[in-house]
Amino acid sequence: MTSTRKLSSNEVDALIDGLQNESSSHGAMADISDNADIRSFQFGSDDLSLLGDYYALRMVNERFSRLARGIFLPMLRIQPRISSFPPEVKTFDEYTSDVDNFLSLNISKIEELRGSMMLVLNPSFISILTNSYYGGKISTLKQRRNEFTTTEERVIELITEGLNSALMEAWKDLTRITITPSSREVNPQFASFVDGNDLVIICSYVVQLPNVEAATFDIIYPLQTLKPIASQLRSRVQSDMVDDDKTWRERMEQAIMEIPLEIVARLGQPTVSMNKLITLRPDDTFPMQINDGVEVLLKEHVIFMGEIGEVNGQAAVKLTERMEN
Repeated sequence: MTSTRKLSSNEVDALIDGLQNESSSHGAMADISDNADIRSFQFGSDDLSLLGDYYALRMVNERFSRLARGIFLPMLRIQPRISSFPPEVKTFDEYTSDVDNFLSLNISKIEELRGSMMLVLNPSFISILTNSYYGGKISTLKQRRNEFTTTEERVIELITEGLNSALMEAWKDLTRITITPSSREVNPQFASFVDGNDLVIICSYVVQLPNVEAATFDIIYPLQTLKPIASQLRSRVQSDMVDDDKTWRERMEQAIMEIPLEIVARLGQPTVSMNKLITLRPDDTFPMQINDGVEVLLKEHVIFMGEIGEVNGQAAVKLTERMEN
């Protein structure tokens, strides 16, 4: 219940005196410009708070790291280990000041988010991939260049298409996106990506290679591109979709089923004395008993018994019994 009592004139005077004394004391304490580095701040202007701790984006990057291994397999002839670094936020000018002036900058559009992204590849990494892809060794080429060859341009195109597909698959659980290549540059100063003072989110990846230093590549998102899904990026609850896991099981099963195995059919295993072995001559014969059937072996283990025969003019073995061992 609200009180209806009015303040007396003495109480009003005391209240005004207290406010004046408080304002004067605060004014004396607020003048600390000589003691500390002070800058103005406007609440609500910090765009980074919209994305929280990037938890969902880190999960996307880890999933993308696993999927991207298969992209480099045809070129390196091995599946390299790829690790992702935590996302960083910088202005585009700060990012370009820390990198070389000669890079492979591949800009693509993200249709659903009405924004763009950029894949940044190092020239030394491109040289390693190209050299290995065409039969060479995985080694670093120490030479300074200002442009890519036609062959390297084709390798860059293959990498970009593969990594974009892997990235769309990695984003599927969070939100479905469509990535379409739009342009390519070699100098960050000429890349029509964002303004220099715009904030970007940098996702860096390191590729472990044998006998050479690890290679890196970056995927850059403008902060404005990811703002529409800021609430999803803050979420720690992942989707219930199991398409990726099911696909992974199917790929694993298919890979196991395609492992080549060498099967040997053993017609017999005769025994001969040392005396007869020493006196062997060309055109000599050994009697062999195959009444029990033909043994089918896998790595010296008998897995089937069969009968020898012929199919379409070629020798064949008909499997008659599976061995339990």
